[in-house]
Amino acid sequence: MAKKEKAKRKNWFFGLTSRVLMLIVAGLLILSYASIVVNPAKVWLISLVGIFFVPLSLVNLFLLLWAIKRRSKSFLIPLMALLPAFFFVGRYVQIDSDEDRIARMSHTGNTLTLMTYNVGRFALDDEVFDSRSECADSVFEFILSQDADIICLQEFHTDNVDKVKAYLHSKMKGYEAEYYLFPTGHGAFGNVTLSRLPIEGKGVLKFDESANLALYTDYRAGRRHFRVYNCHFESYNISLSGMIRALTDRDAAVFAETGNKMKRSITRRPKQVDKVFSDIENCPVESFVCGDFNDNPMSYTYYRMTRGRKDAFVEAGHGFGASYAALWPMLRIDYVLFPENCKGISHAIPRIGLSDHYPVITEIEI
Repeated sequence: MAKKEKAKRKNWFFGLTSRVLMLIVAGLLILSYASIVVNPAKVWLISLVGIFFVPLSLVNLFLLLWAIKRRSKSFLIPLMALLPAFFFVGRYVQIDSDEDRIARMSHTGNTLTLMTYNVGRFALDDEVFDSRSECADSVFEFILSQDADIICLQEFHTDNVDKVKAYLHSKMKGYEAEYYLFPTGHGAFGNVTLSRLPIEGKGVLKFDESANLALYTDYRAGRRHFRVYNCHFESYNISLSGMIRALTDRDAAVFAETGNKMKRSITRRPKQVDKVFSDIENCPVESFVCGDFNDNPMSYTYYRMTRGRKDAFVEAGHGFGASYAALWPMLRIDYVLFPENCKGISHAIPRIGLSDHYPVITEIEI
């Protein structure tokens, strides 16, 4: 009797503990859904929950299967938490059939090929290449091979600001270039937009207390007038090794510094997004939005920028949409968004090792 009573108490405690764990994980997943509509400038911690949408979904799925195997009624907890996830999973991974691809390719209108690529200041010179210039040569060789109509680059770096036009002309013959660069003690960096189309207008949206920006250019293709925003929103300025160190190091100062960097980034980014979105609303022509958002699809940034536009990956992608090399396939932070009256034809994210980001290339029927 004593053994049975002890086993009963043990099972009761185990069941209670597992249900509490399920409720916590389910609650965090539900909070990740809320992260798309809550402005993180007001509640910044909710943005962190949105970042972990994928692992939280996987943990809930594991708990669901575990509860079903145990024939426990607690399976309802992760099941209810997971149901909304089916509406969002397509932002991260797409399963595309051959029939779908053939249907998209059977278009009759003109197409526009757009590329967005964070080239990481050509800083792989200390890992793969002997110099920045060698890394840059490989990047531009790849870009030319893709034959895109409009190319949006972020974190372009140059040692000589005075010769940027000549440099870009020599590397990208047949393309017009517009750029805005921030000077540093070792050259300058910023956004560059390259295009085969004639430029009808241009401008830059600079963000307060930030070296990030949005560069826009106006074009005409046939009778269609449109604007392309080349965006680079606030970065976390934390390396992967820095994040691991912050989690494992016992030094409180390191952890606090990492937390402050993340908070600063998370609270600045929505203000930058709102500034770009306000400009889009006042734009006299329709808009394409490209760039490194430094935010995942379960975020206020993504939710805001996709209003009135389609996500090229969701429309025409296949496989994982992740664009950040270090944590592939977890992080998708680079996007091409286009007007709702256009059609996505193809979408690719070549996994080339020329930057810490992968390029995003999409063909759109305009």
